[in-house]
Amino acid sequence: MSPVICCAIVALIAVADQLIKRAVLASSLVQGENITVISGFLELEYVENTGAAFSLFEGRTQILSVFSALVLVVGIYLLFARKIKSKVMLASVVMIMGGGLGNLIDRIIYHFVVDYIKVLFIDFPVFNFADCFITVGEFILIGYLLWDIFTDFKNSKAKKDKVKNDE
Repeated sequence: MSPVICCAIVALIAVADQLIKRAVLASSLVQGENITVISGFLELEYVENTGAAFSLFEGRTQILSVFSALVLVVGIYLLFARKIKSKVMLASVVMIMGGGLGNLIDRIIYHFVVDYIKVLFIDFPVFNFADCFITVGEFILIGYLLWDIFTDFKNSKAKKDKVKNDE
């Protein structure tokens, strides 16, 4: 897939994220207030998150902004230098970049990230649409890398066994 198309997808993810967040900000929700969407399953809760996932680096918006920007710059470099050969890895990088851009825009404009999705069936922090893309992209990337390591190990072992049997 061309780098331009990948960047367009990144932009679409960020725009969709921003549109949803604008709707949340325009709603009557106030910080910490809940609206039940599906009883016992899902609520909307407006939260101004000054940290990262699970309240890590709370109040460190500038550091998180710089880190997010660096991830985006590296991602753009990898896309345009065509360093990513695997379609799975490419999809995961695009997802991470799109979500990262959505949250970076919040950090620049508001100095916090707008979170609003609260699942009730597990004890989990409030999150947003961009976080979904970042998390799914990271899981896909980690899974792909582990699969690649496993496959390399398996192939290496098979090669050693073949050499050993040939002797």
